[in-house]
Amino acid sequence: FGLTVEEDPLRRQADWAIRRLDQAKALYYRATVIPDTRERSFAARPPFPPVPELEEPWASALTDLVAEVRSESADIESFAAAVLDRLTHASTDENVRLFLEDADSAEERARVAQTLLAGARIPTLLVHGIVLHGDEQRAPVRTLLGVHDGDDWLLFDPVSGRPGRPDGFLIWWRGEEQLVELRGAILHDLQISVRRRLESALDLATQRTELSDSLVGRISVLALPIQTQTVYEVLLLVPFGILVIVVLRNFIGLSSFGTFAPVLIALAFRETELLKGILLFIMIVSLGLVFRFYLERLRLLLVPRLAAVVTIVVLLMTAISMISHEMGAETGLSVSLFPMVIISMVIERMSVVWEERGAATAIKEGFGSLLMAALAYLVMAQDILAYWVTVFPEVNLVVLGVIVGLGRYTGFRLTELFRFRRLAAGPGD
Repeated sequence: FGLTVEEDPLRRQADWAIRRLDQAKALYYRATVIPDTRERSFAARPPFPPVPELEEPWASALTDLVAEVRSESADIESFAAAVLDRLTHASTDENVRLFLEDADSAEERARVAQTLLAGARIPTLLVHGIVLHGDEQRAPVRTLLGVHDGDDWLLFDPVSGRPGRPDGFLIWWRGEEQLVELRGAILHDLQISVRRRLESALDLATQRTELSDSLVGRISVLALPIQTQTVYEVLLLVPFGILVIVVLRNFIGLSSFGTFAPVLIALAFRETELLKGILLFIMIVSLGLVFRFYLERLRLLLVPRLAAVVTIVVLLMTAISMISHEMGAETGLSVSLFPMVIISMVIERMSVVWEERGAATAIKEGFGSLLMAALAYLVMAQDILAYWVTVFPEVNLVVLGVIVGLGRYTGFRLTELFRFRRLAAGPGD
């Protein structure tokens, strides 16, 4: 694509162009913003707008509204606030309902307010932006109404009528245009992702990229699209969870169903919270075991039996989500984040151990898996750790070295010292 940038007093526009397009393409626009406490005007003082020329009955309604609001206001700010208050409580004013017939969105209500304020020749401007509060995969675009009082711009929410600029509101563009306009193409999807970062991390990564001329110096996780960064922030924490499993198995002596299955369960705990995730895990495994013991009567082969267990787990997860949503417990919706194949293998292994070694051993190893997952979650949930692995992914090389070093340990485990304590005591004790 060819890229040109055009600037005017109201916006900065980027134009991508290509002569021939054989397949769907994804375009990424990335910007880094920092908070600025200084008050700045976002547009120059505009000229007074002409009075709109409307047909009846809108012309008479506009005249009556302007006259009513003018008699109840003292200045431009109070005039604009009174107009927006009428739009908010439109059910009591027939003239306002006339203008709001097809105004469903915030932008359409702002355009109606523009028309009403233009009846009093008050300059207005549509202001579009997003609210920067935290990480969002799909941040919605908000539209505010800017009203010029002769000295500066005043912002109003066109839906609630609340004056002022919302906290964290980033003004993106101003005017009547849309965020994206296409010619000769079709817009399949538009996604705005927002991610908060520590300023020092961005500064360090930017300086490192600018000062280095090598390819390695320009490669960084921070250079990836935001949604991809979020994925790798989780993946780069997996080695730390694995390190916890290595310590618990090789030094403590805990056992679990599956070598690294607790790490995958811990990843699900990051979205469900620990206590709620444990309750959901126990619920799914318990119900799955009931169905698994019933399948034992059918004498199925291994692969069909596993396939049946996976299907049952999917149905259980769906049922829990629907029932919890109906009961108003939104926590149950996050059950879909659990790795269903891993849970199916846990159910299968637990049922086999139950039959071969007894219920006590099966429950013991099941709680061992839960304990490992909980401890791995507590490590992987540390914000400072997520910061380090994202900005400095090479930290995982240190984790690799520690794992290799621990792998050479061949001594006793802590549980074995407790298990064979009588042998250590000697025959006379």
